[in-house]
Amino acid sequence: MLSLVTLLKSIGDTIAKGANTFLFAMYKILAIFIVIFGALVYVIVDILGSKAGTDTKYIPYATISFLIGAVTSILCGYIGMRIAVSANYRTTFMAMNISEPVAYSDAFKTAYRAGCVMGFGLVGISLGVLQTLMLVYIYSYGPSSEAGSARSYENLMDLIAGYGLGGSSMALFGRVGGGIYTKAADVGSDLAGKLENALEEDDPKNPGVVADNVGDNVGDIAGMGSDLFGSFAEATCASLVLICSNKSLFNTENKVVLWYPLMVSAVGILACFATVQVAFYGYKVTEKKRIQASLNMQLGISTILMLIGLWVLTPFNLPATWEQGIPGSNGHTCSWWHPAICVSAGLISGFFIGLSTDYYTSNSHSPVLEIADKCQSGAAINVIYGLAVGYLSCIIPVTLLAITIILCVALMGMLGVALAAIGMLSTLCVGLAIDSYGPISDNAGGIAEMAHCPKNVRKVTDA
Repeated sequence: MLSLVTLLKSIGDTIAKGANTFLFAMYKILAIFIVIFGALVYVIVDILGSKAGTDTKYIPYATISFLIGAVTSILCGYIGMRIAVSANYRTTFMAMNISEPVAYSDAFKTAYRAGCVMGFGLVGISLGVLQTLMLVYIYSYGPSSEAGSARSYENLMDLIAGYGLGGSSMALFGRVGGGIYTKAADVGSDLAGKLENALEEDDPKNPGVVADNVGDNVGDIAGMGSDLFGSFAEATCASLVLICSNKSLFNTENKVVLWYPLMVSAVGILACFATVQVAFYGYKVTEKKRIQASLNMQLGISTILMLIGLWVLTPFNLPATWEQGIPGSNGHTCSWWHPAICVSAGLISGFFIGLSTDYYTSNSHSPVLEIADKCQSGAAINVIYGLAVGYLSCIIPVTLLAITIILCVALMGMLGVALAAIGMLSTLCVGLAIDSYGPISDNAGGIAEMAHCPKNVRKVTDA
């Protein structure tokens, strides 16, 4: 057992070194990009875009926001990747228990806990950094909520929006660059191993297997973390700008509404924290069929708890009524429940999009089983049928997004859409934990194969 444990750790360390090598090579390129793009932001926004009479020219508010967003995005992805590479071989070890129920339970908890570090870490860090940035900028900039003021909160939120821009820029490299590396390593490994040398999946004789496992960590963990950080930061910054632009909603007597988008995300953290306790201490995963049930339960419970928390929070953060101007109309009176409906619409549509994705991609449901059946007729039929199912799977998400956007625009204009996006991301802690759990478990199976673990280990990790 000791030699096998040592081998597991050795393979895990090799994968970790490969992931670090890739990320540091990418970060060198990112450093150059950040400097060049940061200079452009400084010239275009901080100098040329300065409002007359604001006395902000040459003060790099937007540039600093961009740099902080970029660094935070890199940090979130890197932390998640470091946790994932350590959890890979630990999950394999936990799956080695002779008792199958214990193996399922321990391996599931190990992989999911590592995913939770990614989920809670990313949302907590990004929310904390944004709140700190806002407090520092408000103190330094000294904005006024008076109508017509040159140094307004709206101008300040425009500058803070650079935070989301920095996160999105890093996501482009991490998600796309890391994703291309992942698929190139995966397909290349399969072509060289399976087709050229008739090797099994993740056979240790195939050196490309290590690159495949590295790719899962840098693309599906670090890249995904940067990508979702960008989405989270952009949606929040957009809401802040739109809230400050409405003088009926945001004024000297009602500045607390500025924190509403951040409070929604904070309630989401609490809802997700309560939810994951069910996976660890409530619903026990002791067999294969309980795994998917547990993950779906996580999505469902977090959505319900978030809905409850949202409708409790909203009346305390927003006024009873205000005038909401909508482009193309004279505007109308909104009540506190209007934004609650918008956030709820995004939250619920996101939940059903998740269920739809599970239906079309899980081997427990008919679409994947039908595609597998078509493989027996050859590659051409497989590709055609796979594309058809892929196109079909887009109908539900597109329909739900369209309904959500139309509803939110009718209620609150673009602010409603921004709040719906925050609602869709409000349970990101659980969603990202499940996303990270996937590649961690996948890599655990690859390590089990490379270490020549007993067959029952691969059975558990594949499940």
